[in-house]
Amino acid sequence: MQSTLSQPQKAALPTKTETISGSKAVLEALIAEGVKTIFGYPGGAIMPIYDALYDYSEKLEHILVRHEQGGIHAAQGFARTSGNVGVVFATSGPGATNLVTGLADAMIDSTPVVAITGQVFAHLLGTDAFQETDVINITTPVTKWNYQVTDAAEIPAVMAKAFYIARSGRPGPVLIDITKNAQLQLFEYEGYKKCDHVRSYRPKPIVRKEYIEQAAALINEAKQPFVIFGQGVILGKAEKEFIQFIEKAGIPSAWTIMGMSAIPTDHPLAVGMLGMHGNYGPNVLTNECDLLIAIGMRFDDRVTGRLDKYAKQAKVIHLDIDPAEIDKNVKATVPVWGDCKDTLPILTSLIEPKVYPQWLQRFRDYEKQEQEQCIQPELHPTTEVLSMGEVINILNELTGGDAIIVTDVGQHQMVACRYANFNQTKSNVTSGGLGTMGFALPAAIGAKYGDPKRTVVAVIGDGGFQMTLQELGTIMQFNVNVKILILNNEFLGMVRQWQQLFHDRRYSFVNITSPDFVQVAKGYRIEGNSIRERKDLRDVLSTMLNHDGAYLLEVMVGKENNVFPMVPQGCSVAEIRLK
Repeated sequence: MQSTLSQPQKAALPTKTETISGSKAVLEALIAEGVKTIFGYPGGAIMPIYDALYDYSEKLEHILVRHEQGGIHAAQGFARTSGNVGVVFATSGPGATNLVTGLADAMIDSTPVVAITGQVFAHLLGTDAFQETDVINITTPVTKWNYQVTDAAEIPAVMAKAFYIARSGRPGPVLIDITKNAQLQLFEYEGYKKCDHVRSYRPKPIVRKEYIEQAAALINEAKQPFVIFGQGVILGKAEKEFIQFIEKAGIPSAWTIMGMSAIPTDHPLAVGMLGMHGNYGPNVLTNECDLLIAIGMRFDDRVTGRLDKYAKQAKVIHLDIDPAEIDKNVKATVPVWGDCKDTLPILTSLIEPKVYPQWLQRFRDYEKQEQEQCIQPELHPTTEVLSMGEVINILNELTGGDAIIVTDVGQHQMVACRYANFNQTKSNVTSGGLGTMGFALPAAIGAKYGDPKRTVVAVIGDGGFQMTLQELGTIMQFNVNVKILILNNEFLGMVRQWQQLFHDRRYSFVNITSPDFVQVAKGYRIEGNSIRERKDLRDVLSTMLNHDGAYLLEVMVGKENNVFPMVPQGCSVAEIRLK
């Protein structure tokens, strides 16, 4: 048989070329990658791209934010609800540096974002030119990859590489910095070719079946197995595979704050949330299970508490797409490298169908204890003041668990994540790893663009709201139908709680005075209301949800209410406090 190598090769067809600018090449790349929405803010160094964008209004929608940090948080929200790459534009210098917080947030929460920044002319680099900043060195620690373009001919390949890296493997943010001369430069454009390979970059590790077989053997032998899962299930689009696994295995399963909504919160095997303010049973029983199966999560400190007292009695199976996460914090008995969409079906095929009624009942018993001491007093308080939990509880009833809930950072975040009900995946959008106050309002804008058909509710504290409230201007200009629910306790609540519990109630600079939020919203032509009485709560929440357009509702809640359970810092997860 003749070798294919010796067969005559067809002559390559001549490639049709055209002369275009670097700016136009950027926009053509976005269209080729399926991008339809861009969040951004123009400036001098990125002006050529914005000039080219003028002619692309039918293909690319640009949302003018009010601050670059709002732009990247909006891109994050878009990515989290759509499952696609979010895109943000910013100019050089302060425009680029204003992206850094969002890049760090996206990096730690594995959010695929491509940030495109303008830069001064190449011949001015290193001269401290007006609005010049070394954005490459500044953003290296907070991006999956970054690159500076000085020649327009590089743009198509660099853009293709950027999108490939951002969305492949463990997703993350990428920044492309383009000098102004490269944006203006004309070059021979030969079309756009998507990237599917980068030398030395392996987005998915090789799946080693022998490890999966070892994991299956441990599962089949276990008496009290426990599954903990994170956002990797959602990022891997493996929700179906995950449910098939836990249902065949019959194993109680708990989520991290980022893994929430991967399965319905009322699933029979769902036992709640892990972590500092997670549910009682999952935290305590982590230190009693004989097998801990971690899927798409990274064992961060908020989940583990003291590492030297974390699950020491258990064997550990760790499934993760990022080999760097395995053995980083918790030593794995069996590591399972790979995308859980690929590894879970193999594992499911090898395990025996089982149920653990007595073990599952242990979780239910702890849940009953938590219900009596924490949950019911929070959801149905007997005091006159409103609690955050009862607000979320009625919100659940009115939305049926079908809304996207975007939370900021603080007590309201923990309460919302503890009590919000979710029926659909990609429904919980929060700043998990970085804990960025000011995240929710711009992220909610992006979330609505990412999934326009669903109701989006931003649950925000009075402190975090004032960090990015200028994005009300974006909502006003583009008629973004987001519902803004401010839970106002007139404190920086989470810091105050720590000061109360661990610093003898020395409330140091946590009292915060807020403006009349309803009047502020009115200034942006957004309807709103403010209440503090229980008798009004259901009606105003219903009004907010049914209003045609954006709506701001402020609910005044108890000033010194605390979020429990709580694992004190420096303690074991088994030392979780109910009060």
